[in-house]
Amino acid sequence: MEILKSIQRRYSVRKYASDPVEREKLERCLEAARMAPSACNAQPWKFIVVDDPTLKEQVSRAAKHLSFGFNNFVDEAPVMIAMVLEPANVSSEFGSKVKRKHYPLIDIGIAAEHFCLQATEEGLGTCLLGWLNEKMVKKDLNIPARRRVPLMISVGYPATDRQKSRKRKALDKIVSYNAY
Repeated sequence: MEILKSIQRRYSVRKYASDPVEREKLERCLEAARMAPSACNAQPWKFIVVDDPTLKEQVSRAAKHLSFGFNNFVDEAPVMIAMVLEPANVSSEFGSKVKRKHYPLIDIGIAAEHFCLQATEEGLGTCLLGWLNEKMVKKDLNIPARRRVPLMISVGYPATDRQKSRKRKALDKIVSYNAY
């Protein structure tokens, strides 16, 4: 198991090749997301795979902001994943209220990263997208009004093997032991 190497290789891809993504690879990514831990085992998610080119074009529009130039690369990605926030179980909801933390959002983030790490193992690139027109996505994908779409993930083969160097704070700047 070389999870740290996968984590170090994973980056947000913003330029995709036009090659289609094999269904088997997507299903392994979805299985990785399905296996993510969640508060009280609520599993408050549903994953909608958008690989139909016409529908993907519509959904991609919902992830872009033309005025600011956000996410203009999503048109290139052959697949989009909409992560739908489903109702959590009673225990998770109770814990969320008592602790004033919305555990289902944390759970969605964990599942998304599981998906992205498996995609890296599959040779795929991903980018987590929080900037999106949720109303448009829900309409395009027939998602019930009471559901939320906190994230989408663009998926495809990276157009290049090169990645930008990533700046990260030094470990000693973000870690302390036994006190702040």
